Amino acid sequence: MASATGPVPGSPAWWASRPPAPPYRRGRPPMDAGRIIDTALRLIDEVGVQALTLRMLANALESGTATLYRHFNGKDELLALVADRILGEVRVPPEELDGVSWREAVTVAADAFYATLCRHPGALPLLAAQVPVGPNGLRARERLITLLLSHGFSVALAARAYTALGHYVIGFAIQQHGPGTPRPEDQVHLRDYYRSLDPAAYPATTAAADDLTSVPLDEEFRFGLDLLLDGLEQARLRPPHASRESSRR
Repeated sequence: MASATGPVPGSPAWWASRPPAPPYRRGRPPMDAGRIIDTALRLIDEVGVQALTLRMLANALESGTATLYRHFNGKDELLALVADRILGEVRVPPEELDGVSWREAVTVAADAFYATLCRHPGALPLLAAQVPVGPNGLRARERLITLLLSHGFSVALAARAYTALGHYVIGFAIQQHGPGTPRPEDQVHLRDYYRSLDPAAYPATTAAADDLTSVPLDEEFRFGLDLLLDGLEQARLRPPHASRESSRR
């Protein structure tokens, strides 16, 4: 746990005060911090964030908790680093962005981000807990905002677009893949429930029962992303004075 007077792990103040990683291994036997973080992420994939304990992690590393505390002040610090580690997995080859429209480039980036999150469903709560401002989070933010600026977005619109896209991808992943999300058979039960409703009281829901419960998740993700990109394209082409007027309403 963070101390009562220290910055919250994962917060901007915590990252700003965090010293560079030491060029040596700590502990007896010596252990690299990257290996600890990678092992923690693997365990989270298996058991989830809440079930992970430092004792469990130490056992997986064939070490002791004292070695972990030489690297981290507690589980909260470790989890902040795990969250940034996940963001570091997002890979978009530069050649996939060469010569494409801003919309195609953002789609590639969003798909890569979503695919990364889907590989770590047990860790998804970490991405919702705080704004990602670690090294990998900052690099991802810089890349996408720079891309939008290079395609004619204003600074203000690029910033809002980045935030909206991040909220959409993380939110969708948490709702559809996070802990406790519905199983395929649950969708069947939900469809049957919608169909069983009184059509006089719920005519729209009963008519849409199949469409509400049968769309594949990847298709649903892309549909929502396309709607968001449609709105951003309209905002990008809108005259600056029109954007200011709409924000006052």
